[in-house]
Amino acid sequence: MFRSKRPREILNEIKWRGYPMDECTIYYLHRGAPNDTKIVSGSEIVSLGHSFFTIEHDTSIPYHRIRRIEYGDDVVYRRNTRR
Repeated sequence: MFRSKRPREILNEIKWRGYPMDECTIYYLHRGAPNDTKIVSGSEIVSLGHSFFTIEHDTSIPYHRIRRIEYGDDVVYRRNTRR
């Protein structure tokens, strides 16, 4: 579906190709949250920066914390976890 492989590039591709951002779900590392994961909808994204994306209430999240991106029913990005 998307040509990009990295979270920042995927989110930019969704934005600039005119796909609806509200179809996007982002799972990211947030220590202290249940399972150390928080989930935000693409509709909550205010801006996409170089190193961070910003959601409502001026919360900046670094791209390297993104663990998974879903678009609709498809997983378009999954970070490989090392064990």
